[in-house]
Amino acid sequence: MTIFSGVATKMITELVSDISGKPIERGKGRSVDFSYEGVLYRVDLTNEEVADFENALRPYLQAGRTIEGQRRRTHASSTKKRDFDPAAVRAWAAGQGIEVSPRGRIKAEVVERYRAAGN
Repeated sequence: MTIFSGVATKMITELVSDISGKPIERGKGRSVDFSYEGVLYRVDLTNEEVADFENALRPYLQAGRTIEGQRRRTHASSTKKRDFDPAAVRAWAAGQGIEVSPRGRIKAEVVERYRAAGN
């Protein structure tokens, strides 16, 4: 929460299903990463949508083979675990009038301001 001249502001970030567009309650969905034709994708799904996704893939996973030793190469910086949610930081920044790129690295200064605001 940020307090400016006696006015309190609280920014709430809501996770929304990329399939249905419905809000996902905490603990009732998650982000799913998958790769197809060498392209890595991420979708936010409800638990029911995750089950549908896994059921749809099951015959392909059972028939397919895993490929050992051919992992996608990434830059060292992209393999670090983040201790913040980039989508939440971007949403907060937008609400504060701070310009942040919709993709890629978020400046450390913006992340620090996000944390200082109690997020």
